[in-house]
Amino acid sequence: MRPLVPRPLTGEAFAPYGEVLAVPQTVGVRTSFDRGLVNLRPGVPASLSLILAAPVPQPVAVSVIERHVFTSQSFVPMAPARWVIVVAPGTADDGPDLAAAEAFLPAPRQGITLAPGTWHAPLTVLDAPAPFALLMWRDYGPDDEEVIAIPPLAVAL
Repeated sequence: MRPLVPRPLTGEAFAPYGEVLAVPQTVGVRTSFDRGLVNLRPGVPASLSLILAAPVPQPVAVSVIERHVFTSQSFVPMAPARWVIVVAPGTADDGPDLAAAEAFLPAPRQGITLAPGTWHAPLTVLDAPAPFALLMWRDYGPDDEEVIAIPPLAVAL
């Protein structure tokens, strides 16, 4: 399989998978990112987590992919960090289409909200540990996430 070459993260390119979050460039301007936040299970509480994510070994090889069928999931860096997002559309039989997988490199001050059901690699931080906030809805049951092993996808950085 071809190595994934990450491209810049833009709202248009990332639209099939979710929403790009970006800090406004004007002081005092507030931008809301409500439309991408989704909870498809009434009564399941919101979960806000903080993590100091460890960098992955390079070259990057993604060997698991996951999705959250009932909730969006937001990743918001809390300090400058270099990270890569690997996503894949779904197939007709409900699995990930690895041949159509894509990789994105966020610019500084960008985060993402993944749409419910979006196949994605776990948080993939490059170079150094990085703090992130993660927002989703979960009850810690078996339906919160689906994780599967895949043949390794190489990410060319």
